This record gives sequence, C-alpha cells and structure tokens, in this order.
Amino acid sequence: MSKTVKIIIGIVLLVLLIWVLKYFKDSNSEEIVDYEVEEPFYTNIDTKIVATGKLNPEEEIELKPQISGIVDEIMVEEGDVVAKGDLIAKIRVVPNEQSLAAASSRINSANLSFDNAKTIYDRNKLLFEKGVISKQDFENTELALNQARENLTQAQNDYQIIRRGSISGGTGANTNIVAQIPGTILEIPVREGDQVIQSNNFNAGTTIATIADMQKMIFEGQVDESEVGKLNEGKEIKVILGAINEKEFPAKLTFVAPKGVEASGAVQFTIKADVSVEPSTNIRAGYSANAEIEIESKDSTLVIREALVQFDRLTEQAFVEIKNEDDAFERKDVELGISDGINVEVIEGVKEGDKIKIWNKASDENNDDN
Repeated sequence: MSKTVKIIIGIVLLVLLIWVLKYFKDSNSEEIVDYEVEEPFYTNIDTKIVATGKLNPEEEIELKPQISGIVDEIMVEEGDVVAKGDLIAKIRVVPNEQSLAAASSRINSANLSFDNAKTIYDRNKLLFEKGVISKQDFENTELALNQARENLTQAQNDYQIIRRGSISGGTGANTNIVAQIPGTILEIPVREGDQVIQSNNFNAGTTIATIADMQKMIFEGQVDESEVGKLNEGKEIKVILGAINEKEFPAKLTFVAPKGVEASGAVQFTIKADVSVEPSTNIRAGYSANAEIEIESKDSTLVIREALVQFDRLTEQAFVEIKNEDDAFERKDVELGISDGINVEVIEGVKEGDKIKIWNKASDENNDDN
C-alpha cells in the first residue's frame, strides 16, 4: 500500500472520530425534557346529548275561504290574540256571470211552475168543495203546489249564494272568515283587495291567516344516529332559547323518528318534545333552540382530563403515564367510564394522588406566560 493511500485513510478515520465524539457530546448536552403532571380529582360528571332545532306551536292552522272572491276587509293584525269564533276577515263575492244567468233562469222556470201549480190548485179546490173531484185528487194537487213552492225557494237561495256568497239574512255566511281556535295571529299573507280562491277537493285555496296557540309549544330538532339509541320517549329534557338570554324551559320527549334522513354525510333523526311555557314569557314561533338531554350522571366520582389519556395503536387500550418514585414515567392501563367531553371517569388504573404526565412539554416560554 502506498504512502499516499495510507495518509488519505488516516485523514478519513480522523474525521470520523472527530464527528463521533462531537455527536456524543451534543447528545449528552441536550436539555432534559421536563413534563408537567396532573392529579385525578373528584367531581360530578354528566353525559348529555345536545340536539339543535326550533320551537314551533303545537297547534297551527291556516284559515281558507269557502268561496272565491275579493278580500273586502281584514279585521285583525299579525300578533293579535283572538278567541274562537272571532271575525278575521270578510270576503266580497264577485259572481260568475254565466252561473248568475243560469241561476236567474232557474228562478224564472221555478216561478212559472209555481204559478201553474197555484192555478191548478185554486181550480181543483173549488171542484173539491162542490164534490166534483175526489179528496185524493185534491191532495195530489196540493202536493204539487208545495213542491213547486219549494223548488222556487231553492232556486232563489241558489241565486243569492252565487250573487252574495250566502243566503240573505243567514248567520253562517261563507263570506265571513272566523277563527277556528283561540290563539295568536302569526301571519296574514293577503291584503284588502286581493283575490282569493275557495278551498275544495281540487284546490288547497288561498290562506287568509295563520293562527297558533302560543302557550302550547313543541321543540323539533335533530340528533345523530350514534346518539338516538340512547333516547326514550317520555324522558324529561331541557330546552334552551338563545334568543331569550339562554332561558331554560322544561320539556318532555314525545317522539323519536323511526327513520333517519341523511344530511351532509351523516344520518339524522328527528325528535319532538312538549315544552312548558310560562304565560308571562313572550315566545315567538320559529325561535332557534337547543335541547339538552341527560343520559347518565354520577356524583363525586374520580376523573381525569380526557387530554391525558392515550390509546395503544395495536390494542386500542387506554393508558396514561404515571410518575414513579424515581421521577420516571411508567405506563398504566386504565378502564374509563362516562365522559362529558372534557373530563372522563376512571374506574380502574389510577388513584387519587397519582401524578399523570401531561403530553404537552412545558417550555420556558409557557412558564413565562403563566
């Protein structure tokens, strides 16, 4: 081996030796990581489901006319409280000319039939009194007169209904729109002068007003499929209205949908609850609300913060690291109970006074901030 090669090899070995010595020196001089610790503590813990939704009246109806026409007068305003039977609006009938002409023709025909029946009756009455015709023949004539009178009256009534919307002097005129339930006027979608269509088997009709009983409210919201299995009808819940300073109202769960609906990639189930509203509270239909449903609760149970819990990647076993007498941390498997999203109950694995490792490293900067 030449002298030059030996020198090169010697230089390479020297450089490697210097690098190894520097590496070990830097490794030994690294700052020791100091982890903060927390201890388990006793507290009350509640498991809740929060459902978002709205507060709506339990009983809400739409008033529709039984005859087509023009809105002649509206007697109330939105927000007014009405009793059952109160007059809400009046409809002015605009008769169809063809129907009106046909009704008038029926009156003329009925009038002619009545006049003819009256003439026959008067003539047969004289003949009956003289004994020329039998009593049965006279009674048949009298029956024909009464039928002709009835047909004339019916034709006149039909004409009045087509022309005015009701029989003259009638107390139950179709032109009067009255409240069918006591409550509050929520909406009046029409104005005076608007044309409205009657409600029938082929047409829903024009809504004159919407009325609801604001003392009987229900909460309607959505819960996730992972939580719906924990709900039972009849359970007492709490409804919170953000629009009224986070005011809370007691409620009772009355309905849990048997079928879910997919929304934004998640399956949601509809729930409904009867809400107890104080008469003095001014509630408006459509308020956004949250329902808090308590599933399970425990008093004075040992808990730790959920952020302290780690999970084994292979076994998915929950564990924490506890500081021992040598100031080293050792793994300790734990059995967890209920959680409220911040704290979790510890059934087995740690005890009061254990110092549990906080995984976020404590730095000088963080200490200065504190």
